[in-house]
Amino acid sequence: MKIIFFRAFFIETGEIARFAGRFFKEIFKRNFEFAELVRQCFLIGYKSLPLVIVTAFIMGLVITIQSRPTLVEFGAEAWLPKMVSVSLVREIAPVITALICAGKIGSGIGAELGSMKVTEQIDAMEVSGTNPYKFLVVTRVVATTLMIPLLSVVADAVSLYGGYLGANIRGVVSSDLYWTQVFETLSFSDIIPSLLKTFFFGFAIGIVGCYKGFNSSKGTEGVGRSANSAVVISSFLVFILDLVAVQLTDMLNLN
Repeated sequence: MKIIFFRAFFIETGEIARFAGRFFKEIFKRNFEFAELVRQCFLIGYKSLPLVIVTAFIMGLVITIQSRPTLVEFGAEAWLPKMVSVSLVREIAPVITALICAGKIGSGIGAELGSMKVTEQIDAMEVSGTNPYKFLVVTRVVATTLMIPLLSVVADAVSLYGGYLGANIRGVVSSDLYWTQVFETLSFSDIIPSLLKTFFFGFAIGIVGCYKGFNSSKGTEGVGRSANSAVVISSFLVFILDLVAVQLTDMLNLN
């Protein structure tokens, strides 16, 4: 049983890698679908913005409220803005945003392309002379790679504002003091790595969602499986990529 599981795992990993390799070949070919890219950026970025804003605000508010009692116990309440800002910007806001997008965007792409696959719309595009991979996959992967970092930046800002409100629920922290401590604490070594890794998050979410949808089968049941597995695999990849990014950042800081 274990051998079958590992065999299926490595086969799936190889297929996704080959699918991603085709992406890098197709993206540099002529006749790029800019109109479709703009449409996907709107659907992926703008349509996901309300969910990201609400989640980021609640996240900053809750983390600040939960952290305050512990800092008060050690007499370090003044460190609350510094601790919250570093935690949110470095790790929590980018990862939670990526997981939200994996659930919303990854499943949406998997279901959309899966339904096109089982209804033979992709085959019809090939027959008509259109490159379905370039039109459907490249545009969506580029859109997720570009939009998720922007959503992460918005999540950083909103979560920090939520942290400001959370700091004033039990205590009194002026706006000037809070934001001064936030910007004094954060540095480029905090912001740049957290922003760079969101590009990889976006690429992973887009490529997995497209792969699952593009290779869907077995009718409507297969579409559901494609959407579900796209969310699971892309969420798993987000954690793996985050672990790698944290290790690389730590190594560079030590050097």
